[in-house]
Amino acid sequence: MGYKTSTWDIRLMSIEARARASMGYNTMEDVDGKALFSRLTTVVKFIYRFICLQSGPWMRCFGKLTWPRMSELIISNFLSKVVPDDASKLADFHVVMNTSSEFEIVLKEVMFISESDKNDQRLSNFADNVEVHFAVRKKAEILAKARQLILQCNFTIPLDFDSKEPNFGGDRISHRFVDLLFSSESCMVSEAALQLMQLVHQTLRDVCVSSPRVALEFYYAARDALLLCEAIIPIKLERQLDSVNQVAVLMYNDCLYLSQEILGLGFEYRPNFPSFMKEHAMFVDMAPRLQLVAEEILQKHIRVIASNLKEAVDGADGFQNTHQMPQYESAKFSLEQVVVFILEKVRLIWEPVLLPSTYKRNMCVVLESVFSRITQDILLLDDIAAEETLQLQRLIHLLLESLAPLLESLNIIQVDKKSDQCFSRPLEADIPSLGKIRKLADLLDMSLKSVTEAWENGELYGCGFVLTEVVDFIKGIFTDSPLRRECLGRIHRINF
Repeated sequence: MGYKTSTWDIRLMSIEARARASMGYNTMEDVDGKALFSRLTTVVKFIYRFICLQSGPWMRCFGKLTWPRMSELIISNFLSKVVPDDASKLADFHVVMNTSSEFEIVLKEVMFISESDKNDQRLSNFADNVEVHFAVRKKAEILAKARQLILQCNFTIPLDFDSKEPNFGGDRISHRFVDLLFSSESCMVSEAALQLMQLVHQTLRDVCVSSPRVALEFYYAARDALLLCEAIIPIKLERQLDSVNQVAVLMYNDCLYLSQEILGLGFEYRPNFPSFMKEHAMFVDMAPRLQLVAEEILQKHIRVIASNLKEAVDGADGFQNTHQMPQYESAKFSLEQVVVFILEKVRLIWEPVLLPSTYKRNMCVVLESVFSRITQDILLLDDIAAEETLQLQRLIHLLLESLAPLLESLNIIQVDKKSDQCFSRPLEADIPSLGKIRKLADLLDMSLKSVTEAWENGELYGCGFVLTEVVDFIKGIFTDSPLRRECLGRIHRINF
């Protein structure tokens, strides 16, 4: 018995040595394993014919003794070393998979391994699992990289950046200006958004050249990378959204940019997807969600700005008693040093970053809230002294003069390049209270008859005044007299 055992040991050692030699033979050139498996097939068939004498039971017994070690050597010395590290090379690995499978078929024919026991198909199992493990590992790497990009981005731009100088900062800044896919305008986005889309595009290119199982994992990796942006950004920067800074507008641009890029992904890549994915691969469902996130971020930012402006206007104490110097100086400070300062800060943040149309639309919304609030406060005053009307008029003129550069910058923005109407559209159409506050400044210096005639000819109505406002304004400025009663009667008879 001892003699037989030592003989088998010698034979096993000889076979193992041959296997090692075969697997070390010209490995760099034998990338598909054909030479390796050809030599191993020769060895196994020799054993089958001349040692086991073509006996199935003997060959099966011999296989049980040698196949575990033999397959381990093949996997560790060959298969594991030719596993691709790039999706574009996975197709080449299929040749190795086929060669391994063909080798196992030969082993089944000579009964070296079981035909029914799938556990004996060690090479095929490894090759099949390699593709799955490769896909899962690559998906995890893609998501980890996407998460790192988002978390490490600080969403800032240089403090001295000026959008009116397109060459400012060279490539450091210019590459962050992107043309939106479905818009004629361009805007600045963060480094994270640019690199995230590069990662998504590369992943989808890998989908086009991968096997079905790997392609499916890559497809979900691309989707999940974009969903990470939706999930992480609002939470990561939630605290910064409570103040007036660049973070909110860059986040808005990022979400807008990503949503438009997403809409084009299907058109760009679906024709080259594996056939089973073409009908089911979808990206457009994510675009509205990112657009919604963008709008929520911007609207929250505007609410913060509006709250700051409301607090600033509150400092004017309703513009009461401005004929007294302390009250006048307080109101002047609220308008000139606080309101104008906040609006200028918003302009410096928004104008270089936002789309021109978005900047104009939302700045007009902010200005409308300021002008309407100031106009309302002044119109609510009663028993206004003559000197007080002059001071109120002076405050309005001071405010409008301070905001003149801002208003002019808004007026020259061409919103619709395909329409000539944008050139003749007055700014008052976007800021209704602008015309109203300008007219209010004139009313403070007009006679009673002039005010009445302005209402009768529709001039005041065209500026946004309503009947009750005009009546209360006249009662607050002009003392009771037959002329005032006559004018009020004329005003009441006009119904617009």
